[in-house]
Amino acid sequence: MKKLTLALTSAVFAMSVAGHALAKDKVIGVSWKIFQEERWKTDEAVIKKIVEANGDKYISADAQGSAAKQLTDVESLISQGANVLLIVPYDSEAILPAVQKATSEGIPVIAYDVQIEDPNVLYMTFDNVGVGRLMAEEMLKVKDKGNFAIINGDKGDPNASFLNRGMKEVLKAKLDSGDIKIVGEASTDGWKPENAQKNMEQILTANNNAVDAVLSENDGMAGGVVAALAAQGLAGTVPVTGQDGDKAALNRVALGTQLVSIWKDSRKLGEVAANAALMLADGKSMTDIPNVGKFKDGAKGVEMNAVLLTPEAITKDKLNLVLDAGWIDKATLCAGVDANAVAVCK
Repeated sequence: MKKLTLALTSAVFAMSVAGHALAKDKVIGVSWKIFQEERWKTDEAVIKKIVEANGDKYISADAQGSAAKQLTDVESLISQGANVLLIVPYDSEAILPAVQKATSEGIPVIAYDVQIEDPNVLYMTFDNVGVGRLMAEEMLKVKDKGNFAIINGDKGDPNASFLNRGMKEVLKAKLDSGDIKIVGEASTDGWKPENAQKNMEQILTANNNAVDAVLSENDGMAGGVVAALAAQGLAGTVPVTGQDGDKAALNRVALGTQLVSIWKDSRKLGEVAANAALMLADGKSMTDIPNVGKFKDGAKGVEMNAVLLTPEAITKDKLNLVLDAGWIDKATLCAGVDANAVAVCK
């Protein structure tokens, strides 16, 4: 599977956008699963800007964490004249009827960030198995023995399985040797921080607080995990993982209450997906999309066209990367941080 080289991609897509000049008034529809999550606002700003700069129309809907609402949202986007649909599915199975209706009507569909396992869908995301690997690799650098807890995402989201697979690939030797024992593992409805906090509280109670490390699958849930640890006086002593580069999480990395946030620069994902949508709206095929390759690692093994971007592990000594990229400002990153303890906060 080809990985995107981001510098090259920007140049390639710059050329592709120029080719869209003759195709105006296309409608790009986006169905968000839960728009209140911080990262989707970042994605949307980029997608909307590119679509509108091309003279086309952006429309969207927020499923608000409801699989049923998302079905009707997609129907509504179709009725509003969407020429291409980007869907972030709340439930990848439940959304299939709406996807199949769209593709049967000749409307291209992009599964954005979360897989929809259908051969007629273009899948665009970061390498989520790779994200799981990075989480576990960073954890083993600081904690390679002891009792581990795993806080998975929502059961209906394939990304939760991809992340878990990557984690356990890296942990396998330590698990087999007995150096690491998983003393608690839970799925988190809706990836919600409050649900992750409850899951972590239950794991701590069941183990009399004897938990040495927590692999949390995203930053929002990591916030809930850290809150549960803090209530037991363990925040900052038990390393916690996350992903997405949420601003609050990056601040926790600086504070030392979160070990790592795997940064998936969603501005890049928004950029490549928006430009792919414009190409599809102009009648290009999925195989015309730059850096597309074949992907069949889903639960059903369906072969799909996909573009995978490469993520970056942000630990305390790499915070300069997000700061230099303008992803976060210094005041937000360093709030409450001892400047002498973190280089970028000096």
